[in-house]
Amino acid sequence: MPSAQPAAAGWRNHGLLLVLAVMFADNFVGRQILAVMIEPIKLEFGVSDMAMGLISGPAFAAVYALLALPAGRLADRMPRTRLLAISCLLWALATMACGLAGSFIALAIARMAVAASESPATSASMSIIADLYPPHRRSFAISCFTAAPTFSVILGLSLGAWVVGQYGWRAAFICIGLPALLFSTVLAFLARDPQRGRWDLRPTSPPQPVQGLFNAAGALWALPAYRCLILACGLTSLSAYAIGMWNTSFLVRSHALSLQHAGMLAGVVCGTAAGFGGLFSGWLTDHMTRQNRHWQIGIPVLGHLISNAALVTYLFWPSGPVLQLGQLPVPSAMLWCGLYSFFSVWWVAPSFNLVTQLVPADQRSTAVALQTIVTTLLGVGIGPFVTGLFSDALRPFFGVESLRYALLLVSLPVIATLYLLFRTHVLTRDTWRAIPA
Repeated sequence: MPSAQPAAAGWRNHGLLLVLAVMFADNFVGRQILAVMIEPIKLEFGVSDMAMGLISGPAFAAVYALLALPAGRLADRMPRTRLLAISCLLWALATMACGLAGSFIALAIARMAVAASESPATSASMSIIADLYPPHRRSFAISCFTAAPTFSVILGLSLGAWVVGQYGWRAAFICIGLPALLFSTVLAFLARDPQRGRWDLRPTSPPQPVQGLFNAAGALWALPAYRCLILACGLTSLSAYAIGMWNTSFLVRSHALSLQHAGMLAGVVCGTAAGFGGLFSGWLTDHMTRQNRHWQIGIPVLGHLISNAALVTYLFWPSGPVLQLGQLPVPSAMLWCGLYSFFSVWWVAPSFNLVTQLVPADQRSTAVALQTIVTTLLGVGIGPFVTGLFSDALRPFFGVESLRYALLLVSLPVIATLYLLFRTHVLTRDTWRAIPA
């Protein structure tokens, strides 16, 4: 255990957090911008919806998940700011290459290059944040990092749609890629990689020999508390991604909104509520864990209970009355949708914080990468797909309302999530007792 506490986090730490957050936000705008490019890209290259769906979803997620673990292991063995500088540079070039693609195949390859270059971003950033802030201030810092994409996507897609409309989809890719060149320069020449484990208050253990990639991942997976926690995160992501992907269609089918109005409501209401909910949960976790460390798990549990109660109410709320905001009709059910969105992200910051505390400092990036793989495969890979299967299977019984019941079914994994969080609580009790308050 360190003999003395390191100095409190200062402006340099906050500045580095800001750079990491805006970098992450730019990454997410780059992921989501295809939503407003589908039609012009289809028109130019003459491809199908399935082809567009492939490069916007599975192709990106598969490459990202495949490389996340090697990227995380690399971040545990080299200066993280330098790795992120290289990652940003390659990401900028790959994103701008999307705008220069002369064929659909070239665009697909460039999108996979974007996924590959982005793979170290989350794991390396989380590892850095864990060394910038002590555990009792870390959840809010993580929430600032994870909330940045939520707010940026709302603004980024609006501006992105305008750029696509005025200058074309190629110019939009160039505009998104350019800021990453600045982030790369700052990370390479101005940022300092913080000392690993500077806030680690656990009893020190003798140095371990360097493990290979799969041995390191297997050793982490063998930790019962860590395993339960990331499985809980994965099941939560399965439901969250499914609801996020299908919410616009639900508003169209069950509340008779136009696609444009439904998309606007789903983006603005859910995005804004989730952004503020993430920030608030991070602040609340830091405040409550100063009194009792078990709130690190208690906050996610509370968020799951409230958000799922709000979700069920939202799914079965009657279609009227409607509040008219100018030309935009707002169903009263959106109140419950906003409430769901606010509480549904309460697991994010506390869970990432707990991951950084459950594993040694030199394994944090690998641990976050493994968590990212689980959430990506269950969330992006399975959640939306299973929802579509449920909806098709229920259509003979419920007709156009089948999606309502499919979304209800896909929310049921929360029961397993709550059990896994309870197991994590039980498994971490002795660990908390061993760490000085």
